[in-house]
Amino acid sequence: QALTPPGQQVALYPITDPAQLPLRPVTDSNGDRLRLPFQISTGRIWLRAWQATVGRTTLYLLDTNDPDNPADIRCITTQLYGGDAELRLRQELVLGIGGWRLLRMLGLRPDVCHLNEGHAAFAALERARGLMEDLGIPFMQALTIARAGTVFTTHTAVPAGFDRFTPLMITSHLSFYAASELHIDIADVLALGRGNAPAQDAEAPFNMAYLALRVSGAVNGVSRLHGQVSRALFNPLFPRWPQVQVPVGHVTNGVHMPTWDSAAADALWTTATGKDRWRGTHDTVERDVRTLSSHDLWRCRCLSRAALIDFITASHRAHACFHGERRAQCLPPPGFDPGILTIGFARRFATYKRPNLLLHDPDRLARLLCSADRPVQLVVAGKAHPQDMAGQALIAQWIAFIQRPDMHGRVTFMVDHDMSIARQLVEGVDLWVNTPLRPWEACGTSGMKVLVNGGLNISERDGWWAEACAPDVGWAIGDDTATTTGPERDAQDAESLYATLENAVLPLFYQRDAAGIPQQWVAMMRESMARLTPRFSASRTVRDYTQGYYLPAATAYRARLADNGAKAAAIGQWQQKLDAGWPALRLGRMQATQAGDVWRVTVELHPGPLAPDMVAVQLYADQPDGAPAIFPMAAGPAGTEGQITCSVEIPATRPISDYTPRVIPCHPDAAIPLEAAHITWLERG
Repeated sequence: QALTPPGQQVALYPITDPAQLPLRPVTDSNGDRLRLPFQISTGRIWLRAWQATVGRTTLYLLDTNDPDNPADIRCITTQLYGGDAELRLRQELVLGIGGWRLLRMLGLRPDVCHLNEGHAAFAALERARGLMEDLGIPFMQALTIARAGTVFTTHTAVPAGFDRFTPLMITSHLSFYAASELHIDIADVLALGRGNAPAQDAEAPFNMAYLALRVSGAVNGVSRLHGQVSRALFNPLFPRWPQVQVPVGHVTNGVHMPTWDSAAADALWTTATGKDRWRGTHDTVERDVRTLSSHDLWRCRCLSRAALIDFITASHRAHACFHGERRAQCLPPPGFDPGILTIGFARRFATYKRPNLLLHDPDRLARLLCSADRPVQLVVAGKAHPQDMAGQALIAQWIAFIQRPDMHGRVTFMVDHDMSIARQLVEGVDLWVNTPLRPWEACGTSGMKVLVNGGLNISERDGWWAEACAPDVGWAIGDDTATTTGPERDAQDAESLYATLENAVLPLFYQRDAAGIPQQWVAMMRESMARLTPRFSASRTVRDYTQGYYLPAATAYRARLADNGAKAAAIGQWQQKLDAGWPALRLGRMQATQAGDVWRVTVELHPGPLAPDMVAVQLYADQPDGAPAIFPMAAGPAGTEGQITCSVEIPATRPISDYTPRVIPCHPDAAIPLEAAHITWLERG
């Protein structure tokens, strides 16, 4: 990122030479450079691979810059952003199919494949192809095995965030792969990535998130609120299922705390909790941090803030210059003071993140920053997507504000925001600001990174902050029940932000005792560090994935893989019978009588050609909050016309009109409704 004098972002792409990076080529058993052939309809692609060792983890990177590839293919992995939809599709084919093929060539056979967003979903097709080759089984049986060991994490909060491609583009690139390697028709591939549009809708787009969901045995969002949002996004794939039962859970993101703590913070944490604090279960971390004295906490905060100011001053020339046509034009050094409240905002500049919310009333912000007795200094950073003109315009607004004469020494923009700048910011700021439009922030992890350093958060109740926010650890912007949108919502949230800064944040920071320590501010620091840091650490996140997703997925995968995929074959046969017989299934008359404090409920099931054990009859009622009330109904003997009377007794705490009988698929080894989304409700009236 560079900026022109008016503040227009310029996207630059420095050449990346793998020889100058801590990488080494992946080689075969003879020591020769490993090259992976990958055939698509438009021709053969040769892939190369590089290996990096990160701690105890091996990272493989794919590269299409092979001399035998034509120029347009060699450029596939040149840069992430830029190009058109065809380049994006080719990148995702390389990532998914090429990535899994590399693992097979290296002899790696993981039980669990974790798809991070839908970009890598083609890996499931290649995984199934490998199982076809190993076991001599057809594609759908192989995919049923692979699905059990695949976990899909979605990071998107709006439908526009999903990658979608035209059927023609998918057909032109994958017809050869489908026919020659998967031995299926391209229409079967297209069906995996489409919604529930009629089969004759030849123009329905291919959605990578839909593909990822359909090839996975478990799906999750990245915060509790994002799980709710994702259930709404994917509800169309599960017609007539209640949104609350759409099979998307959540694991809230966390950050690797040792990467983001300052030297002063690391020393403080080591004194209180020991060096191995992030390697265990965090059982004693909260208790230990609460033993830290206000003096030590405040000293750590002051040292970290001073280090940030030194960094800003030292790096100003390199990071605050605009590139004009004839010469570089640099802003004057910010002249920050290490003794005053320092606020940070560093995000990707996108409109839904509202990085200009602080600028809603520029004069009010200027008065807040320039207060004589409670001054504030503000550090801003971030990049916009190279094709996001609206996001780039928001950067220009900040540059115009910074160039106001009264803003010297009060606000600066750190150009070319990267991980090194981010580390300095999260280590040094006292307060982190985050202003997304709820509920569009799937999780947001920037604010988690200040926790370990004693920084506090003021944020919209979105993503992770919807779970973390409490009066004794930080501040919330706006109202999480707000229904307004557009400029009115922005005005309300801006007023909330300004008022909270003026009436709560600043008084708390500048209210000092005789030793110059803001005791109430430090108390919030201590509580935030103790309660939130372990809760939003990467070690907690990895533990949640391991216990809730990876271990169950590995167990299910091995069970389906056993006996040459016998269970997968049985599931496939069950699905075929279910698809064929479900239209004839129906529910008949329901009867309910009250006996004391219970309802006795019966309903007739007419299963048609389906065996009774292929389905489950339930009595269902929505709950105002949380999971619905579901009561299994026991099946009696079949009647003279094949009907089955199902019955249950339930507490008579609610009117019987709240409950509706329904039928759903039932199989001991299948994930319902991921692998069978049929559902029939009793029609009333």
